[in-house]
Amino acid sequence: MSKTIELISPVDGRVYATRDCLTETEARAAAARARAAQKGWAARPLAERIELVSAGIARLETMRERIVEELAWQMGRPTRFGGEFGGVNERAGYMAKIAAEALAPMVAEASDTFERRIAREPLGVVFVIAPWNYPYLTAVNTIVPALIAGNTVMLKHASQTLLVGERLAESLHAAGVPEDVFQNVVLDHDVTETLIAERAFNFVNFTGSVGGGRAIERAAAGTFTPVGLELGGKDPGYVMEDADLDAAVDGLMDGAMFNAGQCCCGIERIYVHESLFDAFVEKAVAWVNALRLGNPFDPETTLGPMANVRFAKIVREQVAEAVAEGARALIDPAHFPADDGGAYLAPQILVDVNHEMRVMREESFGPVVGIMPVSGDAEAVAAMNDSPYGLTASLWTTDAARAAEVGAQIETGTIFMNRCDYLDPALCWTGCKDTGRGAGLSVLGYHALTRPKSYHLKKVTK
Repeated sequence: MSKTIELISPVDGRVYATRDCLTETEARAAAARARAAQKGWAARPLAERIELVSAGIARLETMRERIVEELAWQMGRPTRFGGEFGGVNERAGYMAKIAAEALAPMVAEASDTFERRIAREPLGVVFVIAPWNYPYLTAVNTIVPALIAGNTVMLKHASQTLLVGERLAESLHAAGVPEDVFQNVVLDHDVTETLIAERAFNFVNFTGSVGGGRAIERAAAGTFTPVGLELGGKDPGYVMEDADLDAAVDGLMDGAMFNAGQCCCGIERIYVHESLFDAFVEKAVAWVNALRLGNPFDPETTLGPMANVRFAKIVREQVAEAVAEGARALIDPAHFPADDGGAYLAPQILVDVNHEMRVMREESFGPVVGIMPVSGDAEAVAAMNDSPYGLTASLWTTDAARAAEVGAQIETGTIFMNRCDYLDPALCWTGCKDTGRGAGLSVLGYHALTRPKSYHLKKVTK
């Protein structure tokens, strides 16, 4: 008997959707169909695959109003922000544009005597386990290049965003991508791990918690199935003494609070040069107090509920522990009357924090940020590296050479200067330490979803 997943809306606690999970037998059959369809899909001309996938992404635009409403119900994002279409189109468009070059053979020799080249071949069946926080953006990061490269894809979306996978399937199938080439599946953890262990997939991409990543690696152990993992984060910002203060406050606080702080590369800790610390904090408090927490369907709302009551509970516990250990909370929750003790959570800024506190050490994934003064680059680098995670770091300065020099010392996947919380599809999206491993987007994203195959063709016999 299959299990049922309930999607509880953070807006009002209602059961917004329910879906039955595939049984083990049904899931194996789905994976078998994906494998059977892969050779035929890969045999299609690259231009045709690009056209079909691009048309499928374009069809999402025709569902804009429906999708924006569904996202609000599923994970609480205010409708005023209009969904994720800008980023989806940017990433999908860029990956389509570079596909021919990224997948082209690397030719070592093309002479009358020898043809020597390295080709890129699709891996086979790609399994994408997508998260709820940016449910379209994170999914297309892998889905689009995987399909264009000639793989078939099975998507398992998060239980909090069950409808996202259905919309992606609806749009891709309507554009002409065969149903067995892209499948949206609803699976429980046990069936997921069983299929991975049985080598049902040729590549597994997972975005989620560190614990979830460990479970994926355990399931794949001994199968030699490659896995791409984007796991936890505790991304820092560093404001140098020459920074544009207003720009730094606006950029970093938006990076900390947008999407109720539920961003993979959101800012969770800020280090400010001591000469700017007081001014930065004062402006940051004013910035946060200008937010409006409320129902995501209210056009005045800039901060919606967290996606689930249990996520908000973690943030409340971290804040309470920090205050008990000596931190000062600068935002009065009474300023945000919509805070209901549940999914609706008032934002918070903490000072007098240190790295012994859980709020500065463990991922919060909510609208809270700790701010600390530093004396200069050396102290800032040590603080930024004092973390088990490494996804991005945001540096604020007018000196690009200095940013590059400091960035070279930081253990992270991406260095930003004077911006944060953004994915550039031309650059590799990757992490280090407990944030995981792998390569998404850019040319390297295609390399992660294909394998090299060498051809050494001798055209003469002597």
